Formats: sequence, structure tokens, C-alpha cells
Amino acid sequence: MPASFARKTAALSAPGGLSYVSLFSGAGVGCHGFHMAGFRCAATVEKIERRLQIQRFNRKCRLASGYICGDLRESGVRARVREELEKNGLGVGDLDVLVATPPCQGMSVCNHKKRDEQARNSLVVTAVEMTESIRPKTFIFENVRQFLNVPCSDSDGQERPIGEALRRALSPYYEIFARVVNLKNHGCASSRTRALVIGTRKDLAFSPLDIWPEWMPERTLRQVIGDLPALKKMGEISPRDVFHAFREYDPRMRDWLRGLKEGKSAFDNRAPGKIPHRMVNGKSVPNKRGNGDKYRRQRWDAPAPCVHTRNDIMASQNTVHPKDDRVFSVREVMRMMSVPQGFRWGEKPLAVLNRMSDRA
Repeated sequence: MPASFARKTAALSAPGGLSYVSLFSGAGVGCHGFHMAGFRCAATVEKIERRLQIQRFNRKCRLASGYICGDLRESGVRARVREELEKNGLGVGDLDVLVATPPCQGMSVCNHKKRDEQARNSLVVTAVEMTESIRPKTFIFENVRQFLNVPCSDSDGQERPIGEALRRALSPYYEIFARVVNLKNHGCASSRTRALVIGTRKDLAFSPLDIWPEWMPERTLRQVIGDLPALKKMGEISPRDVFHAFREYDPRMRDWLRGLKEGKSAFDNRAPGKIPHRMVNGKSVPNKRGNGDKYRRQRWDAPAPCVHTRNDIMASQNTVHPKDDRVFSVREVMRMMSVPQGFRWGEKPLAVLNRMSDRA
């Protein structure tokens, strides 16, 4: 979408070029496409400093002061965002895009330990208030598929579904279009169902549908990672890419995967010793199957699965390589999440990391 937005709105941008602000930005992966498309980041807000540091490694912001560490609910943090807009020569209404991806743990169906998450869900209201005060030309909110229907505490203290709270505050100024889409059909390298909300200011000559991400055919797992070398030995690291490695696990678990066909789970094995289990007082106790996608070998010719939080462990969801007896490598996961090869996770570039010894 960043490239499409740039084509549609270049003539309307401020003299310094297309600009954006990113709220709840994490390590900057979700909005890196705007950086790649030539947008200048006026400010990025993230609560955890080490994540902001990754954004610095990728030279995301135009100014060093644009990296803002803090809780967006604090007035001082919001004031710093406005200060950065001023430093970039952007007044009210000049910003091209505001991107907000609030924490999704309180909304996700994958979180089976929810308690009272309404306060965390209500972080989106802070983003809505920022949008209303900054008045960017366009805003983009992205989150889990049920995002618009979960409750939040609105700015007036009333409980409302997030979608209703968002429209209540912003529909007087914006044309808003929201839809649940699978991003595999919009350029993402894996199956990822998300709620996408785009608003365009009513005084502009384009609508949300004009900049809605274009449809693209889905890609298979083979197309995404099939060219990477096989990793057969536990602990093996590709000499050309330190991020492509065989993560070690309990050796007895390898029998659970050996010979497992694509699309099959280790729970489908018939031999007792090959079914996931744990040893208790010298006796084998079968693991609970739970989700049907645990210990399941993925398919080469199907879309890559959605990447979950614990993609590094076999017992998580859809983590087993289609051929090798291992979970996906970090490089494979990055490709599945459309993270480009040049994205930097540390100060040292990949070429330097590859030359370092295992003990460095």
C-alpha cells in the first residue's frame, strides 16, 4: 500500500515529501514498507526501548529525536509527537499518514489466558484521539480480525465496540472503510487475517478505496522459502546466513517428526513412542493435543502459515518445516512475515555476523 498511496497523493504532500507517524510501532517491521517507499518518518512511538533501538539501526526517523519511548496515554509522550511534527515542518492537517497498530493480546483468539483486557484494548482510543487532533490526510489502523467488535472504554467513559468508538470520533472528518482481509492476497508472504481500517480526510480528492491495497495472488511456502538450503543437523547454521539455523530441541522429539508427511501432525502417528509425550517418574504420559495445528508439518504448496508469538518451539502452532525435522529458522520466519533481507536487527550488518565465530 505505501507505493500505491505515494502514487495517489504525491501532489498533495508537503514540500519535504510524503510523511508518516507510527504509533505502537514495535521494532518497526509493520511500517517498514513506508520507509522503503521513501516516506519520511516524523515520529515513532514505542514503549519498549530495545524495540526502538532496532528502528534506529534501520534509520527509520528523519531526526534522532523522532524515536519516542513511552506510553502514549501519557500527555508528555503525546506532546513529544506534536513537537516532532513541528520540527519536520508539519502543522495540523499536513501529515500524510498516521499508522496505528495497538497491542492485540486482549483481542486475539490465540490468547487463551485473557483476564480483564479492556484497559489494554482501550489504547486504541488514545490513537483515535491523536488522529482527531493531528488530522492527518490518511489514517491506517490494523489489528486482529475481531478488532472492531471487542469492547473498549471510550473517551466519554462509556463501553463501546472499538469500531463504534472509532467512527464516533472520526467520521465527521474522514471517509472510513473497514474490512477483514487475508493479507496473503495483498502482498503478504503468509496467511494473515487482519482487520484493516483506512480513513481519508473528507476535504481531499481521494477515498479509502482509492488507496486500498491491491489484490495479488497468494504465494506458496515453496515460493517464499524453497530456495533456502536444507538444514539436517541439529544446531546447524547456514554459512551464508546466520539467521538460517536449525534450532536445537530435545533429541527424543525428533522421532516424533521423522517420516511425518506434509499436513500431518505428530499426534497422527500410531506408534506410542512417536506420539508427543513427556516422561513422568519414568513413565510416558501423552501430551494433550489441544489445537490441531501443533506438531503439524506444513505443506510446500500451500500458503505459509500465520506466524505466532512462539514460532521458535515445536509445540506452538504451525511451526514445523515441510521437509526438515525442525521448526522454521528465523530467516524463514522473516520471509514469511515479508521482512526484507536488508532489515537490520542489530548494529552489525549480516556480512559481519556471518564472519563471526559461534563463540563471539
